[in-house]
Amino acid sequence: MDVSFLGGPRPQRGVGVVAPFDFALDRELWRWVPDEISLHLTRTPYVPVEVSLDLARLVSEHETLHEAVRTLNAIAPEVVAYACTSGSFVGGIAGERAMCAAMTRAGAVPSLTTSGALLDALTELGVRRVALVTPYTVSVTRSLEEYVAEAGVAVTGCAYMDLTRHIWKVPYRRVSEMAHKAVRADAQALFISCTNLPTYDVIPQLEAELRIPVISANQVTMWAALRRLGTRAVGPYQALIDPAARSGPVRPEIPGLPEVRELPDGEQQQEGWT
Repeated sequence: MDVSFLGGPRPQRGVGVVAPFDFALDRELWRWVPDEISLHLTRTPYVPVEVSLDLARLVSEHETLHEAVRTLNAIAPEVVAYACTSGSFVGGIAGERAMCAAMTRAGAVPSLTTSGALLDALTELGVRRVALVTPYTVSVTRSLEEYVAEAGVAVTGCAYMDLTRHIWKVPYRRVSEMAHKAVRADAQALFISCTNLPTYDVIPQLEAELRIPVISANQVTMWAALRRLGTRAVGPYQALIDPAARSGPVRPEIPGLPEVRELPDGEQQQEGWT
């Protein structure tokens, strides 16, 4: 059969993705990617540790990242993304930048992380006050709050799920419930953390209900990686990837807001805090 008239395939552009060993949402990443982009995923080595600050440190060690990026070099991606939120915020802003530098040295291409992409997305949207939803324990959630605060962004409210495993099994209904608990009238946006937490289909609905931009870990990772290639992420109507979606109703500016509301010492409530 002669198929020469088809003229394809189209030239491929590659995005390398380094994910933690337990990452289970490969398909979700692909949903934000246009046809001409291929994702090339590799994973960090398995370690027998539950989701925690210890795990975040282990999967983000520079030697681990260096070896993971080297496995991608043969297929020559144009950018490499580390798709792990906790692993990229656990060392603060300086730690995140050092991770990007380590990956770039290993692959000789631009590199980014989920947490760095988060800060870029907040800047893109002009957000200075953000609500947070996480599947993490209280200690990991507090570390995210500290990372965001270090960037000069106030955390107005937060809800966490206290999970240490099987985060990819959380249903959309649960994500939506936590989002409504976290968002207060003073939030300018909501960030849903963890690349292992499904969010693709729930973002447009939450934006319509909450009337603020809603961004998630996988979304900002793909948005930032594709922006490095000069192209845009695809997906249903959502503020980060469609500027037209930013012109809808927003929550008003409220003067005299507190800068950051930290978790009380010893806080252990599973559903979240106020």
